[in-house]
Amino acid sequence: MKRTLVIIAAALFCTVCMAAPKSFTVSSPDGHLSATVQTGSALTYSVTFDGAVIVAPSEISMTLTDGTIYGGNATPGRCRRVSVSQTIKPVLYKRAEVKDEYNEMKIEFKAFDLLFRAYDEGVAYRFVSKSKSDFCVAAEKASFCFAEDYSAFIPYVAQHLETLESQLWNSFENTYEHIAISAWDSKRLAFLPLVVEAPKKVLITEADLWDYPGMYLYNSDADATLEGVFAAVPDEVEQGGHNMLQGLVKTRKPYIAECKAGAAFPWRVIAVASNDIALADCDLVYKLARPAAAGSDWSWMEPGKVAWDWWNDWNITGVDFAAGINNDTYKYYIDFASANGIEYVILDEGWAVNKQADLFQVIPEIDVKMLSEYAQKKNVGLVLWAGYWAFNRDMEAVCKHYSQLGIKGFKIDFMDRDDQPMVHFYQEAAATAAKYHMFVDFHGAYKPTGLHRTFPNVINYEGVHGLEQMKWEKTLGQVEYDVTIPFIRMAAGPMDYTQGAMLNATMRNYRPCNSEPMSIGTRCRQLAEYVIFDAPFTMLCDSPSHYMKEPECTEFIASIPTVWDETMALDGVISDYVVMARRSGSDWYVGALTDEYARTLSISLDFLEPGTYEATVYADGVNASRAATDFRLSRSVLTVSESSPLTLSAALAPAGGYVIKLHKR
Repeated sequence: MKRTLVIIAAALFCTVCMAAPKSFTVSSPDGHLSATVQTGSALTYSVTFDGAVIVAPSEISMTLTDGTIYGGNATPGRCRRVSVSQTIKPVLYKRAEVKDEYNEMKIEFKAFDLLFRAYDEGVAYRFVSKSKSDFCVAAEKASFCFAEDYSAFIPYVAQHLETLESQLWNSFENTYEHIAISAWDSKRLAFLPLVVEAPKKVLITEADLWDYPGMYLYNSDADATLEGVFAAVPDEVEQGGHNMLQGLVKTRKPYIAECKAGAAFPWRVIAVASNDIALADCDLVYKLARPAAAGSDWSWMEPGKVAWDWWNDWNITGVDFAAGINNDTYKYYIDFASANGIEYVILDEGWAVNKQADLFQVIPEIDVKMLSEYAQKKNVGLVLWAGYWAFNRDMEAVCKHYSQLGIKGFKIDFMDRDDQPMVHFYQEAAATAAKYHMFVDFHGAYKPTGLHRTFPNVINYEGVHGLEQMKWEKTLGQVEYDVTIPFIRMAAGPMDYTQGAMLNATMRNYRPCNSEPMSIGTRCRQLAEYVIFDAPFTMLCDSPSHYMKEPECTEFIASIPTVWDETMALDGVISDYVVMARRSGSDWYVGALTDEYARTLSISLDFLEPGTYEATVYADGVNASRAATDFRLSRSVLTVSESSPLTLSAALAPAGGYVIKLHKR
């Protein structure tokens, strides 16, 4: 009897030892960043930079509907470590090569694994289930606790503010509130990415979002802790919304995800930068995304620019037909695109019968087959706009039919959710379109999470408060927003901002107008946005009639690449100004944007190889502060030597821009 008691006591002692808190740390390759995981009654992580706390201990867990908890009180087993140094060669991206170096630790538990990766530019973690059967996730706790009440750039959900639940239906478009974390409006969710100004700049987002709801952030306690919020799985979805093209969630199930055995959950990404400009160079989301299937052929994918009809309200002049959604108008757009080397023309909303949500019902004024054949003869590809409900009702038949007519891709709009079924829709739409060698441009979309790496035919995303807002928006905050998104939204991936306005107005003269819209800021601001903003598929938002009156600017826009061999963020401060350089072949483009204040920027060209360069400069005119269309075009020859790298002085008007193209002889 005594021996039995001794054995039981020994077993209990071992159990207690096994359950005792343990600490695991992984550091970045350069040694500056470290992530530490602490087990025990709660599962927490913290992030430090050179020993200074960036993210204080923050609890994480997942709770399944059967009561299983991935988190506190789970006993850790082995911790496996690996170091990776490799080069990713993207199909379509802002670099021809991406250096992928990190240290990873995998902490093994009985029911799950917890992976942490440390890169020089940030850390990321994910849970991986060990379940042998399918299961449901009731809730996830993802917290980000900061040591002090730092300021943050917060993109609140803009629509349907009645309740937190109602905010889960939104277009993921808003400007940023620059406030202390404690000043967070407790009635509002924020979508990702967002930036916290801790001792280092901290950008929070997610990557490899796959069959799982997207994450919002929320702060209800006026403290410095942000908590993840996830939409529950829809139970009843009703067709409705914009022209009957949206899915309106009426009821939800009591859990957030239905998962397959062994599911790997999204990476929670914490990018850490010593200065603002490093955020504009971040590749973490792309690195953490799952790669395209081995051996898949993407040689058919062609990026490029697209002449757009909707923003300019089909307004063309000097023709002998009534402009609008009809064959004559689109033939005119096709002729314009062909004459200027623009790769695509889009037929935006209106070509299919309104409120039918049926892409096989085409209005009598449009002959898609004839237009596609006409465009092909002109070496132009056609793209079709499609509402979510219309595309989703039979995407296989839609893609098959329109690919046979020569259509190159779809701009899919009005998803306006990121619950699990909607996230799956993105995956299915990308895969189905790829099957028929078609691309997709997601509008009404949540932020990129790396699907464009998995499916390179995902050629762009909206999820941005873009130029379309200028058709109806009265606020002047767009100017500041333009020099904020390169550091925050663009860190997640490309964005269809839809720039290119030729009717430009100063902040004093701007007014919203639907039929003849204008941009806030100078002409050179619009040109510089083609350099600053990532977009493998880039709109020319204005009317062909306006572009033909501005041949110098049109030539620049039509000829600029949309994917790059090299990208370098040169200088900038969030919400103040930004300077970026991009290389395609031997040509370099440098662009700069400023906020509402005039600036003279000193731009070092020390990245150029020695040699002689033909320089083409588009700069704000001396009167651009009064007449925003004023610009100066100049050309010169520059000589670069190893001993004396060049520095440019760029004078930007209020809400201005600057561009230089450098062609090596």
